[in-house]
This record gives sequence, structure tokens and C-alpha cells, in this order.
Amino acid sequence: DEYQWKGPFYFIQGADPQFGLMKAWAVGDTNNGDDEWGEEIKLAEQAVQAINKLNPKPKFFVLCGDLIHGMPGTQWRKDQERDLKNVLKNTDQDIPLVFVSGNHDIGNTPTRETIDNYCKNWGDDYFSFWVGGVFFLVLNSQLYFDSSKCPELKQAQDVWLNEQLAVAEKHKCKHIIVFQHIPLFLRKPDEDHDYFNLEKSVRQEIMEKFHKAGIKAVFSGHYHRNAGGSYKGLEMVVSSAIGCQLGEDTHGLRVVVVTDEKIVHRYYSLNALSSQGIEQEMLAMLAK
Repeated sequence: DEYQWKGPFYFIQGADPQFGLMKAWAVGDTNNGDDEWGEEIKLAEQAVQAINKLNPKPKFFVLCGDLIHGMPGTQWRKDQERDLKNVLKNTDQDIPLVFVSGNHDIGNTPTRETIDNYCKNWGDDYFSFWVGGVFFLVLNSQLYFDSSKCPELKQAQDVWLNEQLAVAEKHKCKHIIVFQHIPLFLRKPDEDHDYFNLEKSVRQEIMEKFHKAGIKAVFSGHYHRNAGGSYKGLEMVVSSAIGCQLGEDTHGLRVVVVTDEKIVHRYYSLNALSSQGIEQEMLAMLAK
């Protein structure tokens, strides 16, 4: 049923609720200082309440990684996961949740064990799904960042991705959209590699693959600021965090409208989305 285009729709993208980072960042100890996350709970609750009020309802709500701050094996991790689940289970039953793994969820250098634990808790670390004629791919970007401890898992994702892109081509889908935690790049496709983007040769290979497959957009988080750019018609969209802000942006969510021709998106502060909802200009696109 979902292979067919049925007209415009929208979804909500959030990133980095990252329970525990605000305290850790404030005390300047990002390895151990995450023993409080009351502020993040409030922000995540506000996000869920804002989404539940939207009319029409979004097709789904995707969280692009760093669900919690505690790295695998750290003290507060289980409590942070429990508290986030308690907030998210209040999401309207008709709005599916889509989870993307981030570096804090599976580790900067993931292992088979950290990925298995994530999968038990949150679902597959990579998968695809269809909504109204549009093909969505969720990727585990840590396997592109550092797969040194699980090279066979990176290889498996690569094989799977090629198969999925072949499926997309066969079905003549309306658009292909990718979700991953780490951005390919922040502003320019040829920018230098650092903590917040993928290594240049890896990035180039992925961008070219995505471009050839006709992928329209990649949505990510990780940067805790809004950013983005484009490569040969492939748009890289970097969304700031629901939780801790590392720049000048506000805690927020991105509203993404998918029309016949294009993908239009806007970042809303949680306060604006809560009090005013989606503006008329975006709603008008859904009515067409």
C-alpha cells in the first residue's frame, strides 16, 4: 500500500535529545558529568506534546541519534534510556517513532556487542521503509566513522545498501530520503574532516553513490546546531538538538513536507511549534 504516491505528506525530524549532556557540558566533564538530565526530560516532553497537537498528524517522528549521553558501559546509561522511553511512550499512538543510532548510543568505535545492545533497546541500526511512494533509508553512520572493531558489520551494511538502492530503482519511487546521525558534511562537500562530519574519502564515495541513486536529501543531527549544504542536487540537512545547544539555535524540531516535486523543510523552536503549530505556508503545500 505504501509503495503508491498518494499526495503530499509531512514528517517530523528531531535529533540529539541526549539525556545528560546539558549538565556534563555545563560542568565541563563530558565523560562523567552526566548524572542529571531533568532539563532534557522537560524538553523531550515539550517536543512530544507539540507533535501530538499537530493537525494533520505527521506520518512519523524520526530521532536522528544520540538518544542519550551515556556511552556504552557508563554509569547512568540505563536510567537515561528508561527516562527517555517513558517520555516517548506518550507520543500519539498514530505517529510511529523511527530511531537512528548515534555515536553515544553505540560508541564512537562501535563493536558487535554495543550494536546488539542498541538493537535490543531501540530496534535495528539500519533499515528501510516506505511511506506514500517515498523510500526512506536509516543508516548506521558510526560504521562509516570508525568500523575498526566490526569491519564485517560495515561490509554487511554496504551490501544491504546497494540492494536497497536497486529495489528503489525498480519501484520507481517518488523520492529517496536518508536518515543518519553524523552528517556527510556541515556546509561544503569538500570541507575538512573533523569530529562533526565524515572523513573526506568516505564522504566522497557515499555522496557519489547517493547522487547516482537519485537520493534527494540526507537528514542528520550530531552537530547540535543547524547547518547544511548540497552536492550535485543532494541536499545535506543538519538539524540542531532537542537537548543541549552548542551554538546559537534554540531547542527544536524540523518539519519536513514531501510534495510531488520537492522536499521542503523548516526548523521550528519547541516554543513556536508548541504555541503556533505549523505555519500556513507549509500547511498549504499539504493541501495541494
